[in-house]
Amino acid sequence: MIRVALVDDHSLFRRGMKLLLSSHPEIEVVAEAASGEEFLALLGDVVPDVVFMDYDMPGLNGAQTTEQALGRYPDMKVITLSMFGEHAYYSHMMECGAKGFLLKDSEFDEVVEAVRTVSEGGTYFSASLLEDLSQSLRVTYPSGAEPADSDRLSEREIEILVGICQGLSTQEIADELFISKRTVDKHRANILEKSGCKNTASLVVYAIKHRLVEL
Repeated sequence: MIRVALVDDHSLFRRGMKLLLSSHPEIEVVAEAASGEEFLALLGDVVPDVVFMDYDMPGLNGAQTTEQALGRYPDMKVITLSMFGEHAYYSHMMECGAKGFLLKDSEFDEVVEAVRTVSEGGTYFSASLLEDLSQSLRVTYPSGAEPADSDRLSEREIEILVGICQGLSTQEIADELFISKRTVDKHRANILEKSGCKNTASLVVYAIKHRLVEL
């Protein structure tokens, strides 16, 4: 059973989420809070596996709440709930340790998939959000300039990682860099191994956190 907490200042949204999540046999809603302060106060009495965290709340915002909560319980997983047009929030939430990013109008099946993925140690972006983010990413380091935090990746691997995050296909990356698709696939495998990432969503998080791209 995956223990879930809901942190959002809109009571109607919390009630709807609780009703849906509680109907799933693998999920138990163990806590809900209308603010970051309220959530931090109840931690200890209950420690959820996964927390759905709104960003824009009165008092402590989602990032501040996430940072403090994970400082006390680092194994807890946080999924950010947000809407389109709030890209600046995602990089801030990543820095504070959030592992999932969902739109508030996501389908319930996607919500369940996100809960499962982050509870197992993965990173989850809703498909529509990932596509939107990819279109909004800007390269922050030109070819040949590696930030210190990413010295595990070669210059070529960084170029390919940036292309992946921008939503380019393997063939488009190959054409842009004048290399073969097979070479791109080989570099992608190396990037996944070095970064510890498992999918495109986690690669986007990695690239943003290591300042290779920005929103």
